[in-house]
Amino acid sequence: MTHSFTQCTSAAGSSKLISPKLSTRLSLAVLALAVASTTMFAAPKTNFKVAWTIYAGWMPWDYGARKGIVKKWADKYGIKIDVVQLNDYVESINQYTAGSFDGCVMTNMDALTIPAAGGVDSTAVIIGDYSNGNDGIVSKSAKSMKELKGQKVNLVEYSVSHYLLERGLSSAGLSAKDVKTVNTSDADIVSAFNSPSMKNVVTWNPQLNEVKKVPGAKMLFDSSKIPGEIIDMMVVNTQTLKDNPKLGKALTGAWFEIMGIMSKNDVKGIEARTMMAKASGTSLKEYQSQLATTKMFYTAAEAQKFTEDAKLITTMGEVSKFSYAHGLLGNKAKNANFIGMTFPANKVLGNPKNMKLRFDSQFMKQAAQGKL
Repeated sequence: MTHSFTQCTSAAGSSKLISPKLSTRLSLAVLALAVASTTMFAAPKTNFKVAWTIYAGWMPWDYGARKGIVKKWADKYGIKIDVVQLNDYVESINQYTAGSFDGCVMTNMDALTIPAAGGVDSTAVIIGDYSNGNDGIVSKSAKSMKELKGQKVNLVEYSVSHYLLERGLSSAGLSAKDVKTVNTSDADIVSAFNSPSMKNVVTWNPQLNEVKKVPGAKMLFDSSKIPGEIIDMMVVNTQTLKDNPKLGKALTGAWFEIMGIMSKNDVKGIEARTMMAKASGTSLKEYQSQLATTKMFYTAAEAQKFTEDAKLITTMGEVSKFSYAHGLLGNKAKNANFIGMTFPANKVLGNPKNMKLRFDSQFMKQAAQGKL
């Protein structure tokens, strides 16, 4: 599962106001009026770019772009949406944070620790799925989580793999201090696990399916034990969305049309999943096994219900605690509530004066009601 993390250290996305030293209030007023006038008469934005990377739950974006479904919905709202594939997941989020993209696919944790921690106000417009076995802890030496005590565990540090490890350790009465983590690239983890020296790994699919095949490997814990905590989303810059709600409508409309196609076992559905499998470099059988451990929200009503459930707030509270404990909320964070988050029905978690991550169900609700 493409869920790695590298902290964005730049103040990407933050605005910089550069003005001369003006000596009178009149000059300030004139400047403010000029800026306001420029903004007021600026042409509305019609071209947008969203980034995606390979992962079972995000392959539908590639299919939708190739089959013209995204274009159809963009045309409906008089806009253009360029769906761009990047090879590096973390880099895609960093580029989004820096303003190179209007939207990007990412997990709930990465949305908090990269753009939000970097000062960029973002909105999750589509909750696409959650990992339900796509992420796992595998060992060649331990038969249970308790037996990991005192051992090294290879993973992408500060990623959702790291989060999963700590949740798994907690379930066995252990803590992060009971193991030693070793940062390992997701690109190297499969080949490294085949070596005798590496005993324990935490990773995501498709790598997870490969490490499970190594002789003597045993799955100790997976994301199905913490359902709904590792969430995959389409995130859009909040100000861009506010100024251009058509972008949210078009993306959501396209997504759930694709969901309706790929969820069926008819000729069109099989063709869609086959295209997604090929684009991700695997077989249809393998891709469908990955979908089996991914709780896809194939209907807008399902996605809306999940987003509006109070459990999401509890989950993000856990994610905030983990992130703060590892210094992922930025240097200014004094506690786990440093970053403010909003949820449906105006519910708030964290600092309302530093609102940087929003879970918005309005577009999914409109899709569920057939109002897009």
